[in-house]
Amino acid sequence: MAKNPSNGGGRGLRVVGTEEETSDSGTKQKRPARTNRVNHFELAYERIENLIVKCELKPGSELSMQDLQDLIGLGRTPIHHAVNRLALDTLIIVRPRHGLRIAPIDLSRERLLLSLRKDIERFVIELAAQRSGASHRNQMLHLNRILRERREVMDINEFNEIDRRIDQLMLIAAGEPFVEHTLRPLHTIFRRTGWLYHRQMPGSADLKATIDVHLSVLDAVANRHVDAALQASDALIAFVDDMFDDLEAKIDPSLLDVSIEPLCSQPRD
Repeated sequence: MAKNPSNGGGRGLRVVGTEEETSDSGTKQKRPARTNRVNHFELAYERIENLIVKCELKPGSELSMQDLQDLIGLGRTPIHHAVNRLALDTLIIVRPRHGLRIAPIDLSRERLLLSLRKDIERFVIELAAQRSGASHRNQMLHLNRILRERREVMDINEFNEIDRRIDQLMLIAAGEPFVEHTLRPLHTIFRRTGWLYHRQMPGSADLKATIDVHLSVLDAVANRHVDAALQASDALIAFVDDMFDDLEAKIDPSLLDVSIEPLCSQPRD
């Protein structure tokens, strides 16, 4: 039987995404590592999503699949899989033969989508308050403690990580996987807009108000107070809606879409 090819010193090349298994004859064979592939798909999605949320991939910017591979450090297949999902989430625009474009921030559209998020969020929060088990409530109380302890010093990047964990936990506690496909991209869309608001709007770096509305949701759901949970969810959505008033009035349009030329502060001759 032919031997596996090796690289100097008798050491075989490591094949990414495969595992070794031993046959009855004692010969080592390669087989696909399905779990690793799935993990790479999810990892690619989360890394690109995070770059979009933090506007490191600027709204309206153009790039290629190869650019993403270089940024993320993963192969073409997981990047392609992640891009397809993000395109369905309306966060990336795929232009055949012309590469990719990060979806600009359309404040009018997002404000319209906020009403959709409100209805779905209420449904999820109500189910989470009714169905959450001891493990779910333990995790909610843990997140609650972190927010309270870090309330005075937390920055937007740290908050967004906690916020993402809260969103995931509420979906799991609700026990209705159907809504995740709609609500998860909505959360990402508004997390990006929230990042821009807290990083770019004067006087908006303080996160105490947004932390407080999230604490109200966690408290109510963890204690299974359904009516209070629904009121807290509505208050959170109202807080986000108020954010749009400032953004529409004051944000530089080029921050919403880099293809828009920044306005000059001085008049031209």
